[in-house]
Amino acid sequence: MRNITNYDVLILGGGAAGLMCAIEAGKRGRRVLVIDHAKKPAEKIRISGGGRCNFTNLHCGPGNFLSQNPHFCKSALSNYTSADFIELVRRHQIPFHEKTLGQLFCDTSAKDIIKMLLVEMAAVKAELWLETNISQVTKIDDGFRVETSKGSLEAQSVVVATGGKSIPKMGATGFGYDIAAQFGLAVIEPRPALVPFTYTSDIAETWGQMSGVAMDVRTSIAKTRFEEAMLITHRGLSGPAILQISSYWREGNAVEINMAPNHEIGIELAGARHERPKATVATVLSDFLPKRFAQHIAEHLNISELKLADMSKKTIQLCEDYIHKHSFMPGGTEGYRTAEVTLGGVSTSELSQKTMEAKSVPGLFFIGEVVDVTGHLGGHNFQWAWSSGVAAGQAV
Repeated sequence: MRNITNYDVLILGGGAAGLMCAIEAGKRGRRVLVIDHAKKPAEKIRISGGGRCNFTNLHCGPGNFLSQNPHFCKSALSNYTSADFIELVRRHQIPFHEKTLGQLFCDTSAKDIIKMLLVEMAAVKAELWLETNISQVTKIDDGFRVETSKGSLEAQSVVVATGGKSIPKMGATGFGYDIAAQFGLAVIEPRPALVPFTYTSDIAETWGQMSGVAMDVRTSIAKTRFEEAMLITHRGLSGPAILQISSYWREGNAVEINMAPNHEIGIELAGARHERPKATVATVLSDFLPKRFAQHIAEHLNISELKLADMSKKTIQLCEDYIHKHSFMPGGTEGYRTAEVTLGGVSTSELSQKTMEAKSVPGLFFIGEVVDVTGHLGGHNFQWAWSSGVAAGQAV
């Protein structure tokens, strides 16, 4: 007869959401095991924020998330807030700072957050199995059976915290979606999010030559807009303003970019025409824009040598439109390879917004990135991991 090990809760995935869920469930006296195929836990925490982990955001709220049901995340986020996680970080005496727009980073290393989570897990006697592969999850009379490379396990509850498909080099897969589908749960089509755009072939050469140029811009699609930095690369456009708007982009749609949101180029060019009539357009534009980009505009509009004194109202309007209403048509995105998160996932219509439990499969929970709740850049996705993990941990 096979040797089967029993637990109260099995958590599939040792990332941010899974570890947080284990801590919360352990506090309630539940016997918990976290299983992960990686050699180390929480690898996405380790590499996040340039190794400093943007672990939450002071201003995190439901408006910072995308989902087929924008109201779904409200319960979990209000139950466990960014202030609650900050209190935990302070309790462990981890130094941190606000970088910008409410984004909180570790002063030293993201490893501080991982260590904190593992210490909290140990305190409640939650177990962690690494380098363990899962081959099957099945429903049994009094819970679930999970077949792993280290043997058979049974538990009353299974929590799927396997993340999305983003950054496959770290072992990311669609395993969580497969489990959902196996149990008849709907999955909103996953797609890369918070991801750089690539160029179309017609502009790849000219724009690629400006690689390294950065500027503060406003990106927008319909009524959604972000005002942050943009970086031109040899492959396409990146930087916070681009990553943010990428979550709202669909193939065939253009992104409107205001390259100088804090200036009124038409008015300022008209004024400069009287004050500096002998200056070239490119020279004056470089007062508001990076020099290489200003030169690109002049070349694109065939006005490289044009003096301001000779500039017509039509030419001023062309400059104004190119800078303030630039229509950028992405060739695509860089895909899951560089996407920070995955949009879509297990449909929120299948889950309890209070507990994250599948409505049709008692004892089966989904938390974190595997769920169709995707945050903006800036610590929001980690807050969703903490909040959804706690919600499930309080219910398993």
